[in-house]
Amino acid sequence: MTRALLLRALTKKKKLVPPNAHRSISIITNLSRCISTLILAEHESGSIKPQTVSTVVAANQLGESSSVSLLLAGSGSSLQEAASQAASCHPSVSEVLVADSDRFEYPLAEPWAKLVDFVRQQRGDYSHILASSSSFGKNILPRVAALLDVSPVTDVVKILGPNEFIRPIYAGNALCRVRYTGPGPCVLTIRTTSFPVTPVTESKKATISQIDLSNFKEEFVSRSRYVGQSTQDTERPDLGSARVVVTGGRALKSVENFKLIENLAEKLGGAVGATRAAVDAGYVPNDLQVGQTGKIVAPELYMAFGVSGAIQHLAGIKDSKVIVAVNKDADAPIFQVADYGLVGDLFEVIPELLEKLPEKK
Repeated sequence: MTRALLLRALTKKKKLVPPNAHRSISIITNLSRCISTLILAEHESGSIKPQTVSTVVAANQLGESSSVSLLLAGSGSSLQEAASQAASCHPSVSEVLVADSDRFEYPLAEPWAKLVDFVRQQRGDYSHILASSSSFGKNILPRVAALLDVSPVTDVVKILGPNEFIRPIYAGNALCRVRYTGPGPCVLTIRTTSFPVTPVTESKKATISQIDLSNFKEEFVSRSRYVGQSTQDTERPDLGSARVVVTGGRALKSVENFKLIENLAEKLGGAVGATRAAVDAGYVPNDLQVGQTGKIVAPELYMAFGVSGAIQHLAGIKDSKVIVAVNKDADAPIFQVADYGLVGDLFEVIPELLEKLPEKK
C-alpha cells in the first residue's frame, strides 16, 4: 500500500461512526416523533387566557410532529364555553380535555395536581406537561412535579429541543442552558412573553373530550382552602398582555397621587403597573406588581414614573419593545435600560402629558 493510500485509509478510520452512535441517533429521532404535550389551560368567564395560547406556541417548538392536548377543569356553563373556544384557539391543538366537577371550581394545587396525574394515567403517558409562568402555573406545576417525582424546569424563555431549554437566572442577568435528563414527563413552566402569538389563517377545531371522573379519588387531606377572589372592575387591559403599560414607584407617595398613573394609563389605553415598593406601601394591590416576584411584561411601550430600576424590577420589563423613564435622580439605574429618559419631577411631567395627549378614541 502506498503512503498516500495509507493516509487516506487512516483518515477514513477517524471518521468511522462509533458502534452506539446509530442507536443514539435512533433514540433522539424516536423521541422527537413521540412528543405528546399536556397543557394546563387557564380560563376565566368562559374565555381562554392569552397566556395559554402562548404556551401552545411554545409547545410547537418541542418537535415538528408533537401533539398538543389542553386540559381545562372547573364547573358550570363557563367551562364548556371556554372548552369550545380552546378547541379553535390554535391549529396545533389536537384535543381538549374537560374535567367538569365542583372539586375544580377553584384552582387549588392539591386537586389539580391529582387531576393531572389521573389524566396522565387515563389518557396515556405524556412526554411533556406545560403551564404558563403565571400564578396559576407556579402554584400547580411544582406540586405536579413532586407527585410525579420529577424535577421541573421553570421560566423557560427558549426551547432548543425536546429536552433542552434556556431559562433566566440571577434575576435575568444571565441565561442558563438546561438539558433535562431525568425520567418522563418533562415538566415546564413557560414565560409567555418570550413566545408571542402570530395571527393564524388556518381554521381548525380540535375534538372536545369529557374526562370520566368516576374513578377519581382525592387520597389526601387538603391543607389549603379557597377563601375568596377580589378583582377590580375596570376597562383597562390585562397587565400581562397589554400593549402599553404605565408603572409608578414609591415616589408617588400616596394612593391619591397614584391616580395620576391610572389617568395616564386610561388615556393611553394601557394597563397600570407598580413596583414592589409601591405595592408594599399599599398604594395599589399586589396583582399590579411588575418584576421578578410580580408579573413579567413585554409591552410595545413601557412607561416608568418614579421607578429607580432595582434589579428585581428590571428582570420583569427587559422584553419591552420601548422603555420610557421619568425620574428626578439622573443616576437612577432605570436610565441604563431606558430607550428614552427624562430627568424631571413626575408631578410636573404627568399633568403636562395628560394635557397634551389626545383623548382615547
